[in-house]
Amino acid sequence: MDDLVSVIIPYYKKRNFIKETIVSVIKQSYHHLEILIIYDDTNLNDLEFLKEISKLDNRIKIINNNKRLGAGPSRNKGIEQSTGKYIAFIDADDTWAPNKLKDQIAFMKKNKYQISHTSYFIIDEKKKIIGQRKARDLLSINEILRSCDIGLSTVIIEKKVIIKTSTKFPRLVTKEDFVFWLTLLKKNHKFYAYDNNLTNWTDSKNSLSSSTIRKLFDGFKVYNYYMDFNIIKSLYYLICLSLNYLKKK
Repeated sequence: MDDLVSVIIPYYKKRNFIKETIVSVIKQSYHHLEILIIYDDTNLNDLEFLKEISKLDNRIKIINNNKRLGAGPSRNKGIEQSTGKYIAFIDADDTWAPNKLKDQIAFMKKNKYQISHTSYFIIDEKKKIIGQRKARDLLSINEILRSCDIGLSTVIIEKKVIIKTSTKFPRLVTKEDFVFWLTLLKKNHKFYAYDNNLTNWTDSKNSLSSSTIRKLFDGFKVYNYYMDFNIIKSLYYLICLSLNYLKKK
């Protein structure tokens, strides 16, 4: 039997997208899954909506935070309650190609990799492709300090890596995944690239991560607080990160 994959989906006000996300997970050619949806809203209206969607597949489990924690802590809770060998992340407005898990896990097993990510398409809310990001091997922390193209919804990681390194997502509005990747690289774990576009990442204008000011604030905190860089060094890397982001727009 294939190894169990735990799919972690934090949910906060993504009613217009979540069903398509879940269907793309359910329709994976890799069947041995558990799908953990972490409900991160104090308003319970969407909870009933999700419960109806969960009837589509008995592999779906809804975890209610009962309060607003944020995407990072919600993922941590999903990881804690997961039982799979592998953790696969996907946000509630992204989708996967049907062969995403099967092909990526085969790539990991063949090469004995514990962490991998893939290339991905960027789409707008009308499902039009507006860009793409090419995955590349990331073997040291210096490779992403100035520019990070790791798509969270493309990452698969062996759960034991997270447990052994005690790595957690911080409580940030944006950049929480950046801290997670930096922490793993800092602890000498490597991200290996599977260069196939297997994920559609939605560039949502109403996304919590779309605020420029918030991104700058959280970006500075990544370097100054989580990386323990001084103010000048933090500003330098923040400027590099911002300029590299603008070049890709």
